[in-house]
Amino acid sequence: MVLDKVDLDLAPGEVVAVTGGNGSGKSTLLRLLAGVTRPTSGTVAGRPREVGYVPEYFPDDDGLSALAYLTHMGRLRGLTTKDATDRATRLLDRLALSGGRDTPLRRLSNGNLQKVGIAQAVVTRPRLFVLDEAWAGLDVAAHDTLGEFVEEVAGADGTVVYTDHRRTVGATRVVQVVDGRLVELEAEPVLVAQLVLSPPSETDLDKPVTLPKSLSGAMSMAHDGEKVFVQVKRAEADQLLLEVLKDGWSVVRVDEPVAVAPGGVS
Repeated sequence: MVLDKVDLDLAPGEVVAVTGGNGSGKSTLLRLLAGVTRPTSGTVAGRPREVGYVPEYFPDDDGLSALAYLTHMGRLRGLTTKDATDRATRLLDRLALSGGRDTPLRRLSNGNLQKVGIAQAVVTRPRLFVLDEAWAGLDVAAHDTLGEFVEEVAGADGTVVYTDHRRTVGATRVVQVVDGRLVELEAEPVLVAQLVLSPPSETDLDKPVTLPKSLSGAMSMAHDGEKVFVQVKRAEADQLLLEVLKDGWSVVRVDEPVAVAPGGVS
């Protein structure tokens, strides 16, 4: 049994982070919420009709272009062809898709394929937005844009449920999967340091900055001109700084750590 006697009530406007170890059942829980997987027993009640789901792995073998795929998804969800194309175009521009809207999905990089996976989930505004490691592989600008999508859904009284290795960024509630059960966690303050970094000198700043793998553990990031602002748990800051220096980045400054609630990091 992957999940057993799980009871989770979700309210409008909530942003719920699901935590747990590898193989604990986080992705299974998210698939059940999204309606991708059916429970062998028990029920999922009250699921809204408009569900946006970003899977952990997005299919990469489709010959459709990014724009054609999103237009098709919009039509399946009730939009006219024109409205679906317009919405898809705006989303791809907002996410700064590299390679062009007419590039076949199978030729996109993993990061750009992830952007298409996110766009298909919000091609019509979801009332339930489910994200499984959706921030993985995104550049700085797309990190911020995905955060905006989360805020927009929650701000319109939708519900957001996500799992991510950064744990609880932006969450109003945190639950953990332990031995197939759900445990509600207290939102304990976290000591957070802000790092101000500069990408390698050869980086083209007119294009979205590609993050090094060493920044994958950051709690949040923002990009302003030639500087990248990164928030990280104080206990992990030293190791992250060593790794970004190895990747050719420069450290502009490190701000004094402050204590924040997990949902208060921005």
